[in-house]
Amino acid sequence: MSTDSLDALAGLISKGLAANDNGLKKLIEEAVRGRYRLNDKAFQARDAYGLARGDSEDKVPWAGVINPENPVSGPYGGTSLVWFPTKENGSLLSLVVGTRGLAPDEGILTRPGHRRRVAALRRLLSGKGIEVWTKPDPASLGVEVPDSVLRKFDEFSPSLRRYGRELYCLARVPEDVQKAREVLQAFLDLYAVERGWQPLASFRRDFEAFASELRADLFPRVSSSDVSELLRERRFVILQGPPGTGKTRLADEVKATAFSGNGMTVQFHPAITYEDFVVGLAPDAAHEQLRFGVRRGWLLEAAEAAERNPFLLVIDEVNRADLGKVLGEAIYLFEPREVGGPAARSVRLPHAVNGRASFSLPVGLFVLATMNTADRSIATIDLAIRRRFAFVTIPPDRTVIDRQGLGLATDLFDRISDVFVEHAPDEALDLLPGHAYFLAPGESELKKRLRYELLPLLDEYLRQGVLGPAGAELHAVRDSVADVSAAD
Repeated sequence: MSTDSLDALAGLISKGLAANDNGLKKLIEEAVRGRYRLNDKAFQARDAYGLARGDSEDKVPWAGVINPENPVSGPYGGTSLVWFPTKENGSLLSLVVGTRGLAPDEGILTRPGHRRRVAALRRLLSGKGIEVWTKPDPASLGVEVPDSVLRKFDEFSPSLRRYGRELYCLARVPEDVQKAREVLQAFLDLYAVERGWQPLASFRRDFEAFASELRADLFPRVSSSDVSELLRERRFVILQGPPGTGKTRLADEVKATAFSGNGMTVQFHPAITYEDFVVGLAPDAAHEQLRFGVRRGWLLEAAEAAERNPFLLVIDEVNRADLGKVLGEAIYLFEPREVGGPAARSVRLPHAVNGRASFSLPVGLFVLATMNTADRSIATIDLAIRRRFAFVTIPPDRTVIDRQGLGLATDLFDRISDVFVEHAPDEALDLLPGHAYFLAPGESELKKRLRYELLPLLDEYLRQGVLGPAGAELHAVRDSVADVSAAD
């Protein structure tokens, strides 16, 4: 999109019906063809501003870009990028499903990747101060625009009520032309991504930067300072995500930086018991005759240390143990807002420790656990335990891969992540291989890691059919990984 056509179109949209709309259809065509490399039938521009001048009050003026397979006038189907102008309050820019239904864009509108990118666009624009709303599922034509959104965009109520079932992403266009340009360009670039349009050479870097922003929003980075701050607020936190995303490393980093190394790390597995974690009896090997003494578990040891200084108990692979049995009555203590103080919760232990039969969590104790979401053989955490912890999802971090300077690693990660983002159902997105699978000191070591670690994982995913009908897409990427890892 050339600067002149982009500015002109953004300026017109920002002013609504108050702008001079002469030649609007031509301006739309110039704007789109000025940014993307397209054939003559790549899209269809529509100008329905004239509806506002009709006698009927239910006429809603609009203009925009639709699928070229539709008729040149009248109702249309598929996904479109349109805006609805008003006389006084500018325009509402939106993604809409035509009133004739999803066809000919069922493939776009029902794809998980489109839904995820639209949601990413909302977060991206919202972060820049733009009022924006998205429907959870673009293909849900039975879902109306919520009343809260109608109130928020009250001046556009005729458009929202007329097309309430078809609208699935909308944003108020700012009056400032430069900001209006940013919003328009974001919507157009997203529309281009879904249509497979390629930018002209002069706009490739700009276009790729936007695509990277969307990808980064789909997998937001979580820093140790983010986790530390949440720990201070919620006290009990679980880092969840697929293997290879650095959950354990992040927990160790939090322990080293926020707690000056004052902490301990334990690992849960199916054999861990209440006696290991809380308190139990153990044989006294130092005594001449067999007798049992009270043994403090990890929780009590950590609590004792926390009486002196803030202390972090790290529990690795927390969901591999039977948490109901491991925690026992101690689960009652894990209430973030009731630790410490005169009303602190306490429980009676089955065995007295140092003459004390009751136990409370000290104010200096914090718990940070990690949880592997990819292991389907592990039972999910029950709600009673879940509500006591704050959960932070740790996704793969593309920047870590890119920073090592191995283009092959970055390329393969992008190809695999694109398949998962585009096709995986929500419950399978957690299976996306973490960035650790793509890290190596050199290309030779990287190929070994791909061959002996990543390929077996992808093969297991294919055997399990985790992507369903989209397994062919994953198989194609799997074959590419096999080819490059076997090359000299």
